[in-house]
Amino acid sequence: MKRSTLILTAWAACGAAVSAQQQRPNVILILADDLGYGDLSCYGAEQVSTPAVDSLARAGVRFTNAHACAATSTPSRYGILTGEYPLRRKGTDVAAGNAGMIIPSERHTVADVFHTAGYHTAAFGKWHLGLGSRSGEQDWNGRLDQSPAELGFDYHYIMAATADRVPCVYIENGRVAQLDPAAPISVSYRENFPGEPTGRDHPELLTKLRSSHGHDMSIVNGIGRIGYMRGGGKALWRDEDIADSITAHAVRFIHDHADSPFFLYFCTNDVHVPRMPHERFRGKSPMGLRGEAILQFDDTVRRLTEALRSEGLADNTLIILTSDNGPVLDDGYEDHAEELAGSHLPGGPFRGGKYSSYEAGSVVPFIVCGTQAVKAGHVSDALVSQIDLAATMAELVGVELPAGAAPDSRPYLRTWLGRSRSSRPFAFKTGYGHSHILRTKDWTYIAPVPGPAIVPWGTGIETGCGDGPQLYDAKRDATQQHNLAGRHPKVVEQMNALLRSLGM
Repeated sequence: MKRSTLILTAWAACGAAVSAQQQRPNVILILADDLGYGDLSCYGAEQVSTPAVDSLARAGVRFTNAHACAATSTPSRYGILTGEYPLRRKGTDVAAGNAGMIIPSERHTVADVFHTAGYHTAAFGKWHLGLGSRSGEQDWNGRLDQSPAELGFDYHYIMAATADRVPCVYIENGRVAQLDPAAPISVSYRENFPGEPTGRDHPELLTKLRSSHGHDMSIVNGIGRIGYMRGGGKALWRDEDIADSITAHAVRFIHDHADSPFFLYFCTNDVHVPRMPHERFRGKSPMGLRGEAILQFDDTVRRLTEALRSEGLADNTLIILTSDNGPVLDDGYEDHAEELAGSHLPGGPFRGGKYSSYEAGSVVPFIVCGTQAVKAGHVSDALVSQIDLAATMAELVGVELPAGAAPDSRPYLRTWLGRSRSSRPFAFKTGYGHSHILRTKDWTYIAPVPGPAIVPWGTGIETGCGDGPQLYDAKRDATQQHNLAGRHPKVVEQMNALLRSLGM
């Protein structure tokens, strides 16, 4: 295969013993869904055991101060793939299942970085960044005119949005996988199709999960969803098989491309609702379905790493494991996640959760491991942000980003590999109500944003909204109980000046 002197030199500079015969490192980004800082045993969870993830942490660097750029899925994923803060682009709020593609096809993505370097690229699992050129006008029975193929991915096997949103089918290379001609697909987020039952009107058909709030439109696999769908037939997924299906396709891709460098953007559905893990995990966690979904996620990690070992790729594959945003317990289904959590704290020591401007909304697990260049068994308190993926991966593979690409992303390869303690000067994030959040090593600042105190649709999570500025001591007040804005007006002004410099 082709070797790149630039890549090998950059790799060696990070402390690896690199020979001229070594391949360029493969890269797998494992992106969990709604997995909290406190949901993994290597981050202190006692009610659930995640041995596969823990082994990655022991073999690499576990970060304790890592940040998503948003407290919800779509904007977080937009920032990860583009290196651009989602608030810079309209339409990056949580997307409907029939949203048009949110990332413009001309936008340079992380996949393009690897493609430029000669990598094979693939996306698996949850997408939630829109498909097709026009919202609500996709041809679900033909080829989508825009898909991850336009964003640098050679192959994709994805869910259009989330498991709780229609359409409940997989998309493979721009087409519905296993399309059933006898059951053509129609999707609407405006009105139901004649004769199609909904969870709201026919709760007796919710045979697997009932809704706690919302999620009472079309019924697929005995579970109510957001949005309306007709048809699908043999193409419809069974929720219990989602993890197995996306993992099997990713493992096949690893085996098929074992002789050339590859990048996998691997996005699980776990632990997003509806939580309906495979039957082999049932009864294995005292935390019920949510705990079982965490076990399923850990098993997915195990299967990916086993595939690497079977091909002799484990020592030359960089694995980055993180979550798109913070955790939520009741997110619309009666799965008893709140009652069964017990003493488990999915957000770890932090306040809030998914959707929130408080820290638990966007402080996430972040583990880097898998090659000799990574410092094994290291715990780092360096401030890192997912926004830096594009620039850091460009540094890894030795390519230059085009002018204007990944405008907010910065290279921190040595930090990510545990070879430097250098921190980002700040992490910029957004939460409920398009809030503006700044996190430095010393402070967390939430700019004033109007809105309710509690997320209004039933999660019970604090939004972080308020009429005045909020300033918290990041080192001494992880639970954000003491607003120090009144005591430190100069710090507040510095934060506001930084926001203005970002154009926010």
